[in-house]
Amino acid sequence: MTTLADAMAKATATLKSAGIESARVDARVLAAHVLGSRANQLPSPELKLSDAQVVALNEAIRRRSAGEPVAYITGHKEFFGLDFAVGPGVLIPRPETETLVEEALKDFPGTDSPLRVLDLGTGSGCLLIAFLASRPAATGLAIDESDEALKWCGRNVLHHQFEKRCELNLADWRNGVAGLFDVVFSNPPYIETGHIAELATDVRSFEPLGALDGGPDGLDAYRSLAPVLMAALGPRGSAYLEIGQGQHHMVAEVMGSAGLKVARAVPDLAGIPRCVVVKRQGKPS
Repeated sequence: MTTLADAMAKATATLKSAGIESARVDARVLAAHVLGSRANQLPSPELKLSDAQVVALNEAIRRRSAGEPVAYITGHKEFFGLDFAVGPGVLIPRPETETLVEEALKDFPGTDSPLRVLDLGTGSGCLLIAFLASRPAATGLAIDESDEALKWCGRNVLHHQFEKRCELNLADWRNGVAGLFDVVFSNPPYIETGHIAELATDVRSFEPLGALDGGPDGLDAYRSLAPVLMAALGPRGSAYLEIGQGQHHMVAEVMGSAGLKVARAVPDLAGIPRCVVVKRQGKPS
């Protein structure tokens, strides 16, 4: 019989030989997934694995060795302390994206405010759902042009029991959005087309290109977002947009050309400006 210690040693060695830098961590996470445990609460190293568990772990390691993201293999990713279902066809939530939610919660501290929230290019729905979880009187509209991505969002809305507070719409934001909103989120594609090939294999070969490729200069999505935000933001509304490294001033110019202003740029935990807060120019009425 194979012990957990033996299986972990073999898995780590296999991942290292495949060039996976996070081999030890990934092996631990995948072993926990197979055992129905948590990565920080694995059973005793002397635990005897069943044949089925060995086969399942070997398959998970094979997929990871081929570059597939760990989150796609486990089917889950944590974001803002919440569990989200993810898989092929949807962008995997990143820790740095939590900056957008944090800033919106600071700007709208009232937990009983009936806020209207819009998420443009919602993907897994992580931004909208994380905000709704902290603001129980808020309601949301999630928009994505990808049917695959919106299905993942739908799964997460149901999982967190927000179906009565969240509407899903399969649409292209460039066609506009009806109504006015207090809070708008978007994590648009912002990587320059020429830099896609430089991304890690698990990103460029597995995650949806439409959620990554921001055009020749990385700003295409912001250009299409600007007029939509101008029409959708309420008088006192704010939009929270994720940006790439070094894009702060360029995005501010794009927003300014549509009659909007970047009120502030907020760094992530690595000190990189990650979120721009966009408002209407002038004082609210």
